[in-house]
Amino acid sequence: MRVHPMTGIKRQELLTAIGIRLPIFQAPMAGVSSPALAAAVSEAGGLGALGLGASNVEAAAHMISELKERTNCPFNLNVFCHQPSTRSLEVEEKWIERFQEHFMMEGGTSPSMLREIYRSFVANEEMMRLLLAVRPRVVSFHFGLPAVDVIQALRAAGIILLCSVTDLAEAQTAVAAGVHALIAQGYEAGGHRGIFDPSHPDDQLTTAALTQILTRSLDVPVIAAGGIMNGEGIAAIMKLGAAAAQLGTAFIACDESLADDAYRAALVGNAGYHTVMTSVISGRPARCLANRYTEVGRTIHIDEVPAYPVAYDLAKALNAAAKRNNRTDYGAQWAGQGAPLARRMPAGELMRTLVNELELATG
Repeated sequence: MRVHPMTGIKRQELLTAIGIRLPIFQAPMAGVSSPALAAAVSEAGGLGALGLGASNVEAAAHMISELKERTNCPFNLNVFCHQPSTRSLEVEEKWIERFQEHFMMEGGTSPSMLREIYRSFVANEEMMRLLLAVRPRVVSFHFGLPAVDVIQALRAAGIILLCSVTDLAEAQTAVAAGVHALIAQGYEAGGHRGIFDPSHPDDQLTTAALTQILTRSLDVPVIAAGGIMNGEGIAAIMKLGAAAAQLGTAFIACDESLADDAYRAALVGNAGYHTVMTSVISGRPARCLANRYTEVGRTIHIDEVPAYPVAYDLAKALNAAAKRNNRTDYGAQWAGQGAPLARRMPAGELMRTLVNELELATG
């Protein structure tokens, strides 16, 4: 079923419009999702996803090609729509100096300068051309929206568009721009907040509260995301009006994810019970498993942190230095507040488990 430009999708029509049978979406999770993971979720009847926000066009094309070799089912390609960085050489130099002792402790060398390591989709015509060539069933936006003409072109290609939002104002902006459905990202969600402008106050709405606000206020499907780890959680959020649930942390422990062993162990260890919302790792707010980096970040004011994704350049270098010493204290181990509930198994088995739990919860 192709959606004609300027037409909407009703809540009850979302799964049919996409071409899937289960209300289970896998979060894109750039750096953790893989073609194998996305394919397993899509093959099981849900919506698998690839996060392209940290990839250049060549790497993205390679991942998409591998995904298409693994499945003919619908999938979601996610892009980051942050505004290009406003750089401050003074802030960046002080940031490098602040972490010099940490590099020394790990036997590494701090970078002499920082780079803007990711290119935003809003300024990436090559990625846009790739999306139009591939024509995935779904494209989703994080950190905001691209230009209206980009949205119109994607819609005209028959692509269903989703956007992560954290409050009603963002949701209204996304719907007015032509997005078909909304991803209601609660504050308990892992990874980067989808907030459009991180300089504005964050209302920190929970998944349950945000889902109800959006479904009451707007006539578009809402996919709830944040803290949902099992079939019971999916059933509960759909009872509050969600058309589907998006799970991320629940899939990190799956065999097909790109998370390393330390990341998987930390999910269900003590750190999983103490996730922290922090901006010091990447330059934007993101929920991470408690570690040395998040502890350092507690005493740092946001004005001292370089812009996203410039700060991330240093974080990745420091993590690499620590890993050479078999230490994972500085990893960007993104995870939601439901982390301890993660279950290690193949993604297909997790999907079957989720379906069984959902069926039991809904009678």
